[in-house]
Amino acid sequence: MSKQIKAPLISIEQAQLMSLAAQGLLKTNFGKGKKGTLNAIEHLGYIQIDTLAVVARAHHHTLWTRVNDYKESYLNELLEKDKSIFEYWSHAASYLPMSDFRFSLPRKHEYASGASHWFKQDKKVNNYVLDRIKAEGALQSKDFEFKRNGPSNWFEWKPAKMALEQLFMEGKLMIAKRQGFQKVYDLTERILPADINTKFPTKKEQAEYLIKKAIQANGIVEEKEIAYLRSSSKEMVSKSLKHLVKNGELVETGIDTKKGTYFTSQALINASTKLKGTEQIHIFSPFDNAVIQRKRVQQLFDFDYIIECYLPEPKRTYGYFCLPIMYNGKLVGRFDPKAERATKTFYIKQMHFEKGFKPTATFKKAFKEKLNSFAAFNGCKKVVGY
Repeated sequence: MSKQIKAPLISIEQAQLMSLAAQGLLKTNFGKGKKGTLNAIEHLGYIQIDTLAVVARAHHHTLWTRVNDYKESYLNELLEKDKSIFEYWSHAASYLPMSDFRFSLPRKHEYASGASHWFKQDKKVNNYVLDRIKAEGALQSKDFEFKRNGPSNWFEWKPAKMALEQLFMEGKLMIAKRQGFQKVYDLTERILPADINTKFPTKKEQAEYLIKKAIQANGIVEEKEIAYLRSSSKEMVSKSLKHLVKNGELVETGIDTKKGTYFTSQALINASTKLKGTEQIHIFSPFDNAVIQRKRVQQLFDFDYIIECYLPEPKRTYGYFCLPIMYNGKLVGRFDPKAERATKTFYIKQMHFEKGFKPTATFKKAFKEKLNSFAAFNGCKKVVGY
């Protein structure tokens, strides 16, 4: 991509406000209830699903951050009853808007054409699993018996579970619902609404979808962020960016204190001149859309962040599952929590603030209110450690 800047440089403060506004973090603009939840998912493009439950799971936490009266039941209703979202792979396992369904087809085609999802395929088992679901209806992994011949590792999947995931990635199966946190699989044709567009997108359509969705959700982006963990799309994304800039749909710009070329729209640049920060506080999941691309967070907000649960304990600095804290549009700290549902107690095991940030009385009051609200969302009645 050319390094030439097509639009005037913008300030780092302006870039931050553009990013936060696009993420729905300057003000609540998605609405309330189940409708607000769907609006948030459609605008952001995906909500990452995670299995860790140290606090509320990432998908619920991320939506709670943006939808004032969010309830965990909303996701289940949108998936199971309304069929306005579906589960599939974005850059990771995610809830996606059903309106974007056709853009999941290229990845499904790759798997249906022979790619394996984490493990080798056993077509005999795949066919057996598919035939049972055709005959019996929606099934879970536990509905397929599996006897081990000896000791096994925790990461060893039974053949039927591997087949279910492979068929899911191929698009032959979809997730009908979740029971607890366990997936219930059914045939795609039984789940997919009849009015959904299933036309296979061209490479150009796919690339432009990724570009426009990235800018819609992030305000201002670098090329590498658009194809994040999507290596097969990089070449076409690059070509499409040039085309969209050339025809005026997008503009190239830069940030006055940073290296690199960024992309956005002129409309978003114009609108950003009216944006103002707020003193509200956000507590982010490690998998929140606003912080999931760690290099972007470091570049825009000067916040060096990793999740340390995958590190051996002696190598951890901030704790097992530290959550970033945003105040007045700046990432000012992080804390390591644990929601103990049995005793309804929310623990803060460690608290760290960024160098140069001194908690004021105003911050402390606002953070305590947010913390109590987050603890309540986690089913806890008291907070210990702060």
